[in-house]
Amino acid sequence: MRAFRVAYDGTSYRGFQRQPHKQTVSDRILRALDNHGVDASEYTAAGRTDAGVSALAQTVAVEAPDWLTPRALNGELPDDVFAWAHADAPEGFHATHDAAARTYVYHLHAPAADTELVRGALDRLAGEHDFHNFTPDDSNTVRTVATALERRGDTFRLRFTAGGFARQLVRRAAELVRRVGVGEASPELVERALAPETLAGPRGFAPAPPGPLVLADVSYPDLSFTPDERAVRDAREVFAAARDERVGAGQALGTIEAGVDERS
Repeated sequence: MRAFRVAYDGTSYRGFQRQPHKQTVSDRILRALDNHGVDASEYTAAGRTDAGVSALAQTVAVEAPDWLTPRALNGELPDDVFAWAHADAPEGFHATHDAAARTYVYHLHAPAADTELVRGALDRLAGEHDFHNFTPDDSNTVRTVATALERRGDTFRLRFTAGGFARQLVRRAAELVRRVGVGEASPELVERALAPETLAGPRGFAPAPPGPLVLADVSYPDLSFTPDERAVRDAREVFAAARDERVGAGQALGTIEAGVDERS
C-alpha cells in the first residue's frame, strides 16, 4: 500500500470526489492509475474538496508496485494535478479513516477589514462547537476546531484544523469572519451562529467563494512522506505560472475598475 501527496488547482474541477457526468480530480487520478495498469479497487482518499477548491496535501492510497513513484504517476496526470511525495503505508491503511487531522487555509482578501475584529471572530470559532449553522448537513455537526491567523498585506490567511469538517464549514466560517472584519456584521453574529437557534434567510451567511481555499495538510502520525525532487520542481513551475497568470488577470480587472471610475 502506497500513499501519495497530491497537489491540484481545483479551478477546472467539480470537486475531488467522483460524480456522474462531471470532471473531478479523483476521476483524473483513477484514470492515471488505470493507464498504468494499477488495480485501484482499494483506492482511498483523505477527503473531498468542493468544486473550485485546491489542495497542497490531498492524500490518496492504493496498492501500487514499487516503480509507481510520484514522477511516474504524473506522467498520466494533467498539468493541474501533481503527485509530489509518497510514503509506504502498512497493510490495511485507509487514507480517510487513518487521518489524524486536516488543515484548510482560506486566503481572505479584505483590504478594509480590521485585524482585531478578524482575529476576535476567528478565535471565537476555536474549540468544540455545534456548527449546525455552518453546513447544510443535518447530523454530525459538532466539531473541535483549532484556528490561527496570519496577515500578509491585504490578505488574511485563516487556518482551520480539525479531525474532520462538515460540508462548507470552512467557507461559511470564512464568510462570517469577513462580514465581522469589514463591519458588515456585529461580532455578536458569531455568538448567534454558534447558538442552538437556526439562522436562516437574511440572518444566515452563505459560503465564501471556493477559489481562495486550499487543503493545506493532512496528518498521519505513522507515515513519513518522501518528496520526489523532480515532481516537486515540476509542480512548483506549473503552479507559479498559473499564479502569475491570475495576478495579471486581476491587474487587468483593476485597470477596468480605475477606468470606469475616472469616466464616471
